[in-house]
Amino acid sequence: MISSVFLFPYWLALRIRNALYDSGRRKSVTHPVPVISVGNLAVGGTGKTPMVEYLANLLQGGCRVAVLSRGYKRKSKGFRLVEAEDTADVAGDEPLQIKRKFPDVLVAVDKNRNRGITQLLALPEDRRPELVILDDGFQYRRLKPATDLVLIDYNRPLFKDNLLPFGRLRDLPEQIRRASVVVITKCPRYLDEWERGKIRQQNRLRNEQPVFFATVKYGDPVPVFRWEADKRYIYSKDVYLFSGVADDRPLLVHLSDRYEHLAHKRYGDHHRFSRGDLRALAHYVRRNPRAVLMTTEKDAMRLLHCDRLDPEVRRRLFYLPVETEFLSWEEGEAFDALLRRNVPEGAGNGLLF
Repeated sequence: MISSVFLFPYWLALRIRNALYDSGRRKSVTHPVPVISVGNLAVGGTGKTPMVEYLANLLQGGCRVAVLSRGYKRKSKGFRLVEAEDTADVAGDEPLQIKRKFPDVLVAVDKNRNRGITQLLALPEDRRPELVILDDGFQYRRLKPATDLVLIDYNRPLFKDNLLPFGRLRDLPEQIRRASVVVITKCPRYLDEWERGKIRQQNRLRNEQPVFFATVKYGDPVPVFRWEADKRYIYSKDVYLFSGVADDRPLLVHLSDRYEHLAHKRYGDHHRFSRGDLRALAHYVRRNPRAVLMTTEKDAMRLLHCDRLDPEVRRRLFYLPVETEFLSWEEGEAFDALLRRNVPEGAGNGLLF
């Protein structure tokens, strides 16, 4: 009851804002290029970055693709094209991760997404994107995408959650009904039809909304510092996981199945590692000479340019890449076919990659 009283002004502001856009009193811009928005209704942890990477990998062979992100917590301002040699401070950790993984895909950051797309379309013709993937764009209603792809965490049904700060929702849960495509992420490996129907009901999805079910797939450990790492540590029985992401529970489960002894330190999402944090890592490796250090790929982007990182930490430090994987091959094929419809006819002429 108390939470409802405090949340009412926020709820009302969201209700009015969405009503203004729904009625057309506030205008949404449509750009002369297909835009696929990847977003969610909850703060962090639904798997947006793996989905953006999935789409970049899927679509880059058919047309020139750009990824546009806000570049959360970067220190630079305005529009910027991200280079693989940038730092996370300049580009943001997630855009840098995407650029390093897909060097032939244009990656840009701009808090003003309409300006960002306009800047991308002003590039020379041989670089100009034919399709834009918008990272975290569902709440950016000043832009109207061709496809609004929304992710929902299997473990957090929308209508069982609350608005911030009493819950994790940053928008009204009924807004899910305007999504073009919904992907339920972090699912168990098998869901029968009854369970799928129950999830649809819990999230009050429209009957005609395309809904897909996906899970998390972890790759083999990758050294953060490629030329300094000692890969023998991967086979240790002891692992120390430290992470600054919104939800590291799946990673904890994955590592606990593979290592006998697991120590864990959780930081806030997009955490900037301080000198004290780096000293604590160095202290840990001195006290645990056999342990491997494990982190997430996003955290690795923030550690790459830490010049005060102890050499022994650099030798033992690895990250686990994560991918989106659909629960069946047929489901993945259906999703791919649906998203490929965004590729404009005749695209790919003059393709550089």
